[in-house]
Amino acid sequence: MLRTVVENDASKLRNMALVAHIDSGKTTLTESVLYTSSYLACSGSVDTGSTTTDFLPVERERGITVQSASIPVKWKDWTFNLIDTPGHADFGMEVESASRVIDGAVVLLDAVEGVEAQTKGVWQQLDRYEVKTRMMFINKLDRPGASLANSLRSLLAHRFHPRPTVLTLPVSSFDPKLYARGEPGISGLVDLVKWNVWKWDEEGQVTIHPLPTSVEELNAFPLFPADHPLVPHLPLARTQLIENLSMLSEELMEYLLELPSSPSAYLAIEPSRILPHLRNATTTNEILPVVCGSALKHVGTEVLMDYVGELFPSPLDVFPVDAKERNPPTQVLAWKVTWDPKRGWMTFVRVYSGKLTKQSTLFNASRNQREKVSKLLLLYASEAQEVDELPSGSVGVVLGLKYTRTGDTLVSLGGKTEQRIALRDITPPPAVVSTSVIPHSHSDLEPVQAALDSLTRTDPSVRIDVQEGQILVHGLGTLHLEIVENKLRSEWNVNFEFGQRRVSYREGLGAGEPEPNWNTWSSEVAGKHVSMTIPLEIRPMTEEEVGDPVWDGNLVIGPNGKPLPSPESVSTSRLAAVADGVATALSNSPHSSLPFSKVHVRINELPKDIPISIANLNSATVAVLRSRIRSAGMGPILEPYMHVKISVPEKSFGNVVNDLTEHGGELLEMGEESSNFDGSEASAFSEQGVYVPPQWISPSGGHQRTGSQTSMKHVIHASAPLRQMFDYSNRLRAIAEGHGTFEMAVDGFKEVSESRKLEILKEIGRA
Repeated sequence: MLRTVVENDASKLRNMALVAHIDSGKTTLTESVLYTSSYLACSGSVDTGSTTTDFLPVERERGITVQSASIPVKWKDWTFNLIDTPGHADFGMEVESASRVIDGAVVLLDAVEGVEAQTKGVWQQLDRYEVKTRMMFINKLDRPGASLANSLRSLLAHRFHPRPTVLTLPVSSFDPKLYARGEPGISGLVDLVKWNVWKWDEEGQVTIHPLPTSVEELNAFPLFPADHPLVPHLPLARTQLIENLSMLSEELMEYLLELPSSPSAYLAIEPSRILPHLRNATTTNEILPVVCGSALKHVGTEVLMDYVGELFPSPLDVFPVDAKERNPPTQVLAWKVTWDPKRGWMTFVRVYSGKLTKQSTLFNASRNQREKVSKLLLLYASEAQEVDELPSGSVGVVLGLKYTRTGDTLVSLGGKTEQRIALRDITPPPAVVSTSVIPHSHSDLEPVQAALDSLTRTDPSVRIDVQEGQILVHGLGTLHLEIVENKLRSEWNVNFEFGQRRVSYREGLGAGEPEPNWNTWSSEVAGKHVSMTIPLEIRPMTEEEVGDPVWDGNLVIGPNGKPLPSPESVSTSRLAAVADGVATALSNSPHSSLPFSKVHVRINELPKDIPISIANLNSATVAVLRSRIRSAGMGPILEPYMHVKISVPEKSFGNVVNDLTEHGGELLEMGEESSNFDGSEASAFSEQGVYVPPQWISPSGGHQRTGSQTSMKHVIHASAPLRQMFDYSNRLRAIAEGHGTFEMAVDGFKEVSESRKLEILKEIGRA
């Protein structure tokens, strides 16, 4: 039974997402949240394909999340707009779009694995969209080898945050003998802020017990046996939490200085005294709150939800509303577009100001189009509830929009000019794999092209182009292309075949000198000779410069000296026309038909009086830039590399290393399984001033493995060309006799040798 959850009090809204590396438990945690909040009578399972948010057939078949799913969840006084996102790098666009509209994120960490490749990827996506408020949920503490201490050290080693702050400690068992034997498990939590113990019994029922406020009473607390190792450690853990927090708050520091110098002084501090300082430090990103549990067993879910409500910002905190403005203009961002056979185009939106009502008319500021709102929905994964309006701060779905794409801004008609400026766009990750699309017959060509156009509207990370009459689809990985193929067949029912998958290459700018006045454009316009200088500068990027994902790894600087947003988000029409011309010229090399990468373009101040139209200004920009690129000659060819982390037994170690080097891989680091190397040269954050619990807090994580050296696993970090990694799972299975595991993340585009350049040009038919 669906419940309509439309929160008109924006101060009680929490727009948040669950993000993590694949298999960290995001979907399981989402099910636990829905079950704990009484949304579900019983929780589903990823293994059985019965989860609420993984409702697509392909998600249930593969047991992975392919698309983000949004559900409004009512919990106590709050409403969470909860977004469950994919963990696989091939579906990074879904995390990009979710990161753009949330105000806070819960980042999951597998307590056994620690920080993994895609954990760092989603963290960087949150950085890109300036999502300051984050919370770590250390999941799977019931697994053998799980360790809270190692998870915290992993966060510090990978430089996620200098101040991870533990709010809850796990109680592996209330039987101290299991600590001595190193038995895995989690049957309780100690909340260091609210100073209570949560205890789960074998049936999963929980009871909450307030902790004593004196050391003497705590040592005699009947919930724990007298020899339980956790009890004497609790005063130390709470003291360190409060003292570390006081370093960020003068008010709290002054309060602590007035307390008596007693071992029990910090135990009697009320949570209401701590929480305001904890919330302020969280929303300003001065600390990273850490809670823990097991989503599969629903341990820690309620604690997590309480802290999300208490610590995360509301939309009003992030985007304050002018109290003097009675009817603020409507401003909406479309963060995702999907196609439904029954409902048509469904546009997921976040309302940033005003309110959105059904049957209203909006102006798409990104595309200069009017749009008519047909219906408004709250989407509960695959189920929908129709509503009359979406208030400020809310997340919902709009039906009836014809032109809107992911990242577009919609505003109310008749507003002020400054209120029509497009909001920040959503940046698709760079495509690294491509394949040709071959219609079965000539009559299938048009339906295939229409289906591909619809697909790019739902997934902007899919890029389509035509080279020498051949349709090419570019995606984020081989799995991404498999899902694209599945959608074309099942959702659009078109007849086609995919060609062989191949790597998407890039070209750099050549070294040829420019001709004099290369940026001057001349032509006949309406019977008159017109000449204009396009104020452009172009050169290769230096090694120190970092490419902009908005411009596919290039760097485009505007007249103000700052990186330019995408052409659709540029506010002035003349600058937008030049920016769009630059994007067009860089998308297709006249030498190789490849997109450009690592090119620096500077657009200087445009003259006030332009003798040509906006359309001609765009064409002129394309013409002069392509002329400059031709005169520069063919530049270096770049191909995508992957950062690979491989865990193998010692007996297979040498064979795996030899295989990597034979296939063009570059070894970065080799070590034991606990290695935290991530490919960067930056040193880890210091543990000084950070509370890291002792290893025995997680018994099985503190016990070292025993046995012969042959049972030890070794970790190899390498950078390898993507083209050599398509079949790596089969190669590794054969080399390591089924005992090896690996994970990959995009390592960027790297320049190839002259011999490899010739191979690539032959491969793409340009040599």
